[in-house]
Amino acid sequence: MNGIIPLNDTFDLTNDGDILADLLADKRSPNTRDAYEKDLKDFFVTMTGQPPNPALVAQFLQLDRFNAQALVLKYKQRLVERNLKEATINRRLAAIKALVRYAAKIGKCAISLSDIKSEKVTPYRDTTGISPDAFKKMLAVSDRDTLKGKRDYAILRLLWDNALRRSEVAQADILDLDLDAKTLNILGKGKGTQKQAISLSNAAVLALQDWLVARGELNKKQPLFVALDPSSYGKRLSTTSIYKIVQATATAAGITKTISPHRIRHSSVTAALDATNGDVRRVQKLSRHASLNTLMIYDDNRLNHQGEITDLLADLV
Repeated sequence: MNGIIPLNDTFDLTNDGDILADLLADKRSPNTRDAYEKDLKDFFVTMTGQPPNPALVAQFLQLDRFNAQALVLKYKQRLVERNLKEATINRRLAAIKALVRYAAKIGKCAISLSDIKSEKVTPYRDTTGISPDAFKKMLAVSDRDTLKGKRDYAILRLLWDNALRRSEVAQADILDLDLDAKTLNILGKGKGTQKQAISLSNAAVLALQDWLVARGELNKKQPLFVALDPSSYGKRLSTTSIYKIVQATATAAGITKTISPHRIRHSSVTAALDATNGDVRRVQKLSRHASLNTLMIYDDNRLNHQGEITDLLADLV
């Protein structure tokens, strides 16, 4: 054999292993992994009464096509009965389908769930947010004489000025920031590990500089934003924490509408369309949406042509 070890002696090609764990490890995004893990756990707990384990997952994957489809369709019915939103139902079905596709690729199942249809969803039905004046009130809440106030103000500036997603803010490190060039490298949605540089406003640069100087962190490999409470001081600020910061700030500003980081993103995109007279191509550079059609939905909602035509019809009778 000239010293070459046969593959069968090196790799265990017969052991099923933990297919679910392998599927999750195959996902680059931590958010995707967490969502898949949660959704697949719900599937197995709902339909079998126990959380997934390698034997249970293998048992499901060995079902014939019709029994597998019947089981998943019954699960879908349970989700509908629980009054879950269409997007949530589709996400959970997508997780199950991903598990089946992955297992099929590695020869561990022969079934397909392609005949199971997703619920119809109208994307971006509500792109409304808050006005620039309302957001100014949120900015004014942050006490910029305190470390927390400096941090929260910098986060709010990035969410508004660059229409960032909260995950993009949470994943940024200090080394991603170039204050001289006024840029920040972010890990955009669906971009794998490839970071892209975005230009920052002067206001955001000053806010970030103020925060970093007050923080006094010298290690550039540390997260850009960290927790400040005693129990988790210095740890990367989670997306959940950013969500809570936004909610608390909006409440303190007297805004009654439910505000989230993504609602601020909606607000920024809508405000940008207003400011550019509906220039969707320029605003796409801000929002980084893959399709211009998404921006057209924002623009249609902003202009409310339906309401305009309704008023015209009302005036005719």
